[in-house]
Amino acid sequence: MPELDFIVAIPARYAATRLPGKPLRLIAGVPMVVHVARRALAAGAKQVVVATDDARIADAVAGYPLIVCMTDSGHPSGTDRLAECAVKLGWAEQQIIVNLQGDEPFAPPEGIRAVAQTLADAGTEMATLAIAIDDCETLFDANAVKVVRDARGLALYFSRAPIPWQRDRFAHDRISTLPSSALRHIGIYAYRAGFLGRFAELSPGSLERSEGLEQLRVLEAGYRIAVGLSPVPFPPGVDTQADLRRAEALAVQSPARAR
Repeated sequence: MPELDFIVAIPARYAATRLPGKPLRLIAGVPMVVHVARRALAAGAKQVVVATDDARIADAVAGYPLIVCMTDSGHPSGTDRLAECAVKLGWAEQQIIVNLQGDEPFAPPEGIRAVAQTLADAGTEMATLAIAIDDCETLFDANAVKVVRDARGLALYFSRAPIPWQRDRFAHDRISTLPSSALRHIGIYAYRAGFLGRFAELSPGSLERSEGLEQLRVLEAGYRIAVGLSPVPFPPGVDTQADLRRAEALAVQSPARAR
């Protein structure tokens, strides 16, 4: 099997709405963006890029074997930020790019490689990961995005609603029944570099506006998203102050995770 050739790009915006300065918030005394970069390096990427709009974030990762790409502060999403990097860094059209969000300090290296491998195997424009749902609370949690795949492992739909809906069983007792096909979406993506520009040019469709899920823009435009099963769980990312406290506690309980 040929060696997996992929780049990990980490969009890291300073002015996060819910947690300003999020990439520089400390976890076990280390900036969050450094934790994420270490995970990317451990995954075996041939190149790790931090795509940021702030010199303070660039300074935080100085000394690590990675590239900093300074990008415009007005990008509406991390994907748009990476599309700018694709042009600035001259990525080849077919180069696999993994979008690892800058608020995923505990992203497992095995999972990062898995999404790159999913794209390489599927030959689609985009790939992502999912993991089996094992409790009804998650299935009915609107903050936990669900995904349904076809027989080839391609995404049919993403939703905040519990899908697939078990028509007969859920009508009577939604708490004690859990469909074996229920999958939770993990928000890590891989693309061919040439697709990043096309993605950035797409306008949000009605499905994205309804669900608030950017990946639905891709499906609504007729592109394919391969959905692989993650070989390992992904700990939750950091969006709020409460998440930051949880991440700090996790780092203290398991120092190896924070490396």
